[in-house]
Amino acid sequence: MSDIDDSEESFAAETLIQAIENQIEGGEPAAARAVFNKLALVGYGREEALEMMAMVLAHEIQAMLAEDRAFDGAWYEQALRDLPQLPGEE
Repeated sequence: MSDIDDSEESFAAETLIQAIENQIEGGEPAAARAVFNKLALVGYGREEALEMMAMVLAHEIQAMLAEDRAFDGAWYEQALRDLPQLPGEE
């Protein structure tokens, strides 16, 4: 059972990172490329930057499901811009 959980978690992480890469390449939202570039400029590697951005996306998806609401693009863009501070960190 643990192997299944690990593989599902790995698949979810890979899917989120792919979504972030698509946002960067597609320029939508515009903040995605800007934040990725900012993180690179302040010394984060590509994988680490993508993982942080994917954590923000995962946080918003969890909130959508928990609150049964639509995706909040304004919150998402602001949370991206707040990186490297992750949502919930003070």
